[in-house]
Amino acid sequence: MDQSIARNGKRYSRFWFIFTLLVGTFTMSISQSSLSTAYPTLMNAFGISASTVQWLTTGFMLVMCVSMPISPWMLNNMSFKTMFIGALGLFDIGSLMIVLTPASWGINGFWFMMIGRAMEAFAVGVLFPSYQTVLLEITPKEERGSTMGIAGLVMGSALACGPIVSGIVLKFFSWKSLFILFMLVISIIILMAASGLIQDVMERHETNLDWLSVILLVGLIGIMYVVDQTGKKNPAWGINAGIFIVSIIAVIWFCIRQLRLKHPLLELRVLKTFNYDLAILLTSISYIALIVTTIIFPLYYQGVLKVSPFVSGMALVPGAAFLSILNPLSGKLADKIGFKPTMLVGMFMIIIGWVAGLIVLNHLSLLGMILCAMVIEGGNAFVMMPAVTLGANALPDELVPHGTAVITTVRQVLGSAGVTISTLILTVATTNALQRESSAQVASLHGYHLVFIGMIITELIGLILAFMLKNTNKEKSTK
Repeated sequence: MDQSIARNGKRYSRFWFIFTLLVGTFTMSISQSSLSTAYPTLMNAFGISASTVQWLTTGFMLVMCVSMPISPWMLNNMSFKTMFIGALGLFDIGSLMIVLTPASWGINGFWFMMIGRAMEAFAVGVLFPSYQTVLLEITPKEERGSTMGIAGLVMGSALACGPIVSGIVLKFFSWKSLFILFMLVISIIILMAASGLIQDVMERHETNLDWLSVILLVGLIGIMYVVDQTGKKNPAWGINAGIFIVSIIAVIWFCIRQLRLKHPLLELRVLKTFNYDLAILLTSISYIALIVTTIIFPLYYQGVLKVSPFVSGMALVPGAAFLSILNPLSGKLADKIGFKPTMLVGMFMIIIGWVAGLIVLNHLSLLGMILCAMVIEGGNAFVMMPAVTLGANALPDELVPHGTAVITTVRQVLGSAGVTISTLILTVATTNALQRESSAQVASLHGYHLVFIGMIITELIGLILAFMLKNTNKEKSTK
């Protein structure tokens, strides 16, 4: 039956609940990767450097890292309907700030825009673990694989579609039109949610928010900031070293504090479950492959193949479509044959995609690179969301909100690190090659070769972890 009963006794349509939830989250998620094709436009508009404009993506991801661990507390202490509409509203306000920012303000205008960007990121960071937790809560265990396969469309397709949507909008309109589009869709979703399509479906266990834990989470931003700074010219090593040490201490303090609190902000005791730990690493490694693809491939298309932002964005369409098709199928496959075989297929596909890409790089073939991106993104469909579902199934129901929050937080941190390190390798390797008097194209290709080799090594580690999984053939024995 499509009809379900909420905590307040009201009936609601499970289909429309999931539809509204996923469309809202999908739209917000697109904003994470949508600006990569708009960088040159924004650099010209605000008169800023490439290293500065990158903070629109890097800063977004870092704020998400801080807000994600807060989501279990919000789910336990707030009505989900209030939480969902509040996050959408915050996203709309942040987008409005960006739209109203005059380019004539220059660098000051850019940092004002970053405040709006941070508000968007906080909203996305709160909702990303929450939507997965809610879906797991309202879905019977035997159907979780299929449902989370559909939910994988939000995680994977949104990242892949970001540069595509951006490329299309920038082809015909100004960069502000991108955020106006987001605002229009989100405003419609707010009206749909307020009309009753979203209901309070989560059981509440009210506790006080541990503000010290929230403050300590800022250490994650400090660590990623220092990693990002290492690739810049003449970084302030003394200051950066100090920030790095303080940030590491803050993160360690946060972890110790969570293990000692009766009601922790983030229940790290979930890490005692072996399959869950492997699930965290596998979903993170596949996520790194996906997000690096959506960031690095457009840079290659525009920087080496010299195509326009529009063509660069459209070149990601086949991969996004392939990912979208395979995500629901991967969930059904996991339900039928188990999670381990499904994820092994995915890891092999991702590795094949990166190896093929390494070979194709020097051939300067747009079609060849599109096919490689398709294989990488298709493999991601068989790993990322099945790993989330496997991790959730390995935990007691009361720990699922914390489990999904830990997974999404770690995935975001490692994903941010993956993008930052890949960009760092690309920049440093290209610069060093130019200093050796290589041509611009040869220098760029050298940088991309090293990035692809790094990704192959990373994904090989993921393959080893997939072989270590304890195969749970999806509770069929309980039927």
